[in-house]
Amino acid sequence: MKTISAKASDVEMKWFVVDAEDLVLGRLATICAKILRGKHKTTFTPHVDCGDGIIVINAEKIAMTGNKKTDKVYYHHTGYPGGIKGVTPEKLLADGKGDRILMKAVERMLPKTKLGRSQLTKFRVFCGPEHTHEAQNPEVLDVASMNSKNKRSA
Repeated sequence: MKTISAKASDVEMKWFVVDAEDLVLGRLATICAKILRGKHKTTFTPHVDCGDGIIVINAEKIAMTGNKKTDKVYYHHTGYPGGIKGVTPEKLLADGKGDRILMKAVERMLPKTKLGRSQLTKFRVFCGPEHTHEAQNPEVLDVASMNSKNKRSA
């Protein structure tokens, strides 16, 4: 047996489209992070960007288990003394910024390096049912059918 170390020139990239309606946030984010890194491929190499691209639609209809929509808080600091700010997912969804919830969840699962940032550029999130990446000929990825826990009903 030989260990295969992929080169950047050997990598073939595909695009997938995922409908996030009623999908659980954390489960969808882990699947997206795995595909962006390329861990689903047999030729995965940790130091090479061998992942695929993902387009997520209907991000505003994503589900969260428990009371996370009201209790979870996303914090950031303005840079000024006492400048800590927080916002809940419920407020983000009400303001039409549901794409930021999924974007942050996936961003935090990727490596915090140049490679992780380049992998994140292949991740597109849209709040509505339409996307602008038809030229990539994305394949439909049915996350709900992978596991019964991935989809939240009622």
